[in-house]
Amino acid sequence: MLILLSDYLSNYVPSFRVFEYLTFRAVMSLFTALLISLFLGPYLIRRLQMLHFGQVVRNDGPESHLKKTGTPTMGGIMIVGSIAISMLMWCKLDNPYVWYTLATLICYSLIGFADDFLKVVRHDPHGLRAKYKYFWQSACAITIATLIYSSAKTPSETTFVVPFFKEIMPDIGYLIIPLAYFVLTGSSNAVNLTDGLDGLAIITTITVATGLGIVAWATSNANFASYLYIPYVPNASEVTLACTAIVGAGLGFLWFNSYPAQVFMGDVGSLSLGAVLGVIAILIREEVLLFIMGGIFVLETVSVILQVGSYKWRGRRIFRMAPIHHHFEKGGWPEPRVMARFWIITIVLVLIGLITLKIR
Repeated sequence: MLILLSDYLSNYVPSFRVFEYLTFRAVMSLFTALLISLFLGPYLIRRLQMLHFGQVVRNDGPESHLKKTGTPTMGGIMIVGSIAISMLMWCKLDNPYVWYTLATLICYSLIGFADDFLKVVRHDPHGLRAKYKYFWQSACAITIATLIYSSAKTPSETTFVVPFFKEIMPDIGYLIIPLAYFVLTGSSNAVNLTDGLDGLAIITTITVATGLGIVAWATSNANFASYLYIPYVPNASEVTLACTAIVGAGLGFLWFNSYPAQVFMGDVGSLSLGAVLGVIAILIREEVLLFIMGGIFVLETVSVILQVGSYKWRGRRIFRMAPIHHHFEKGGWPEPRVMARFWIITIVLVLIGLITLKIR
């Protein structure tokens, strides 16, 4: 939106041409999302308290979590709103990748909103039935994946990149649809499972979004893409702004979500953030890189799968409680310690992911 205005004004005031620079718009996207979330935070928290939209805590969870009962949830509304407004203000709206990202953000936030709303109304921590939740996640994923494939104009937009190997980059064509489906549904549910401690999911998301933003910027630059042996995707430039908007909105939300949390993001935030990270990885052709950088998300998901599978087939649990962050809590780790150590691991994994761009 602002880029269109700056194009017009630059004809009269040359200094407005600064709006054309990607780095400037990326920084402004971050600051805009940050300020919006900081502004909306207090109002949204008060509103959620008035509506009695409080967190419903599992009875079988760590005892320390029982005191969180009633803490306002659905704070992800401020995250989604901040990201969307920031992107609409600073992105070039003629870029289809902007709309794929926004569509993913909105669609999955609506699924999360329905889930959160039912939890609050029914006072039931399970919310939306799993089959309905998965159906709508799948429907959104298949629709978005099909749109991405149908709009691909060059082989680089359907290339599968394997880290560490510059020669292995096959054009997978229509197979990008099932790949994107699994990435979107997997990443959305993975972040949702990680959202169990104050600040854990949002800090991890911010860190991964930072790493993906750097890769998106390199992917949209022909010289850097050639130097790093990664696909050159010009439209990925605006994806960089989506990443910085996530960082800004996430930092603003963290202001209120840091321990002890004043508000929780709820599924409206976790499902949408996970899906957006997934669609960003798909658009910049770095699905495997998301798997590496988001290792904590993967660990949380695998721990649940192993726990359920073990209990179903062996009648025994592997962990004290799943997802795995609860396992460490049950083992005596204070909540801030779990969060800090998982964040350290995420930073290391993001750095490893960035290193793979050069080691090919």
